[in-house]
Amino acid sequence: MTKGCIVIDTFESTCLKNNPLKDPFIRNLIIYLPPDYVRSKQDYPVLFLLSGFSGKGIMFLNQEAFSESIDERLNRLIQTNRIEPMIVVMPDCFTYYGGSQYRNSHATGNYETYLVNELVPYVKKNYRVKDNRSHWAIAGKSSGGYGALTIAMRHCDIFGILACHSGDMGFEYCYQPDFPQTMIEIEKQGGILEFMQKFYTLPKKDSNSFLALNIIAMAAAYSSNKKICPHFIDFPFDLKTGELRSDVWQKWLNCDPIHMLNSYENAVRQLKIFIDCGIKDEYRLYAGSRIFSAKLKKYNIDHVYEEFNDTHMKINYRYDRSLEFISESMS
Repeated sequence: MTKGCIVIDTFESTCLKNNPLKDPFIRNLIIYLPPDYVRSKQDYPVLFLLSGFSGKGIMFLNQEAFSESIDERLNRLIQTNRIEPMIVVMPDCFTYYGGSQYRNSHATGNYETYLVNELVPYVKKNYRVKDNRSHWAIAGKSSGGYGALTIAMRHCDIFGILACHSGDMGFEYCYQPDFPQTMIEIEKQGGILEFMQKFYTLPKKDSNSFLALNIIAMAAAYSSNKKICPHFIDFPFDLKTGELRSDVWQKWLNCDPIHMLNSYENAVRQLKIFIDCGIKDEYRLYAGSRIFSAKLKKYNIDHVYEEFNDTHMKINYRYDRSLEFISESMS
């Protein structure tokens, strides 16, 4: 069986060069080329596939027992004619805090600009791609699903197809319940900088520490503030009492896809949309997914919404469904 190939490009970013966390600005860009790419002269549709929180593009290639890596999955689906051949681009948008939410931020750097203004042109220049939004898709799971959804909203001129698996939305359900424990974890270490230093020394990251890291990363993405030195992060709750700070919380809500839809309704109408979520999701993301789908229906925006009987973890098999949707939409 002819298989696709993996290319690992090294990309030097201009917009990440002076990022505040001093994270690498030279990163690997993982690209899957379909089985007949080398032999043919044709142009191919493109999928940008975004990893979840604490993930990098290269992690899609991980091989686990009884599970497929993304290239194995793509090879199988293409060989069995369930999807059309496509180029799949897997960027690295990891940060010191574990992720960027694919947003521009004073606290982490300009990751939306990196993806849209640097990586997209690079792929168009260096690979044989169909240069039409109807053949460009963006997808991901969890934070990757959030990134795919919001990038597609803001850049529907580039991406015409969207697939979001268990994406972050409905912030009052998926984030707010974790604020009190985050306050305690930061307090135990004596502050944010001290928490981060301690976190990186832990031989095993316990669940409460990882929970707090997630909220710190979200604050860095949704409510960065260049006036707050040295970390440039504003929190939506008081770090001493836990009381909700309505002005900062509103900044978070403005980043919630449910609320963003009010401003991006016309853009979203131009997208072909697939959304799903497990009804046992540990982060209660089914609530936000249901609300978002209901709002799309209210606006009479066509989309596919599916629920399945599973959790947030170990659901890579759902990529079969979204890849089929993407391929059909490209056709």
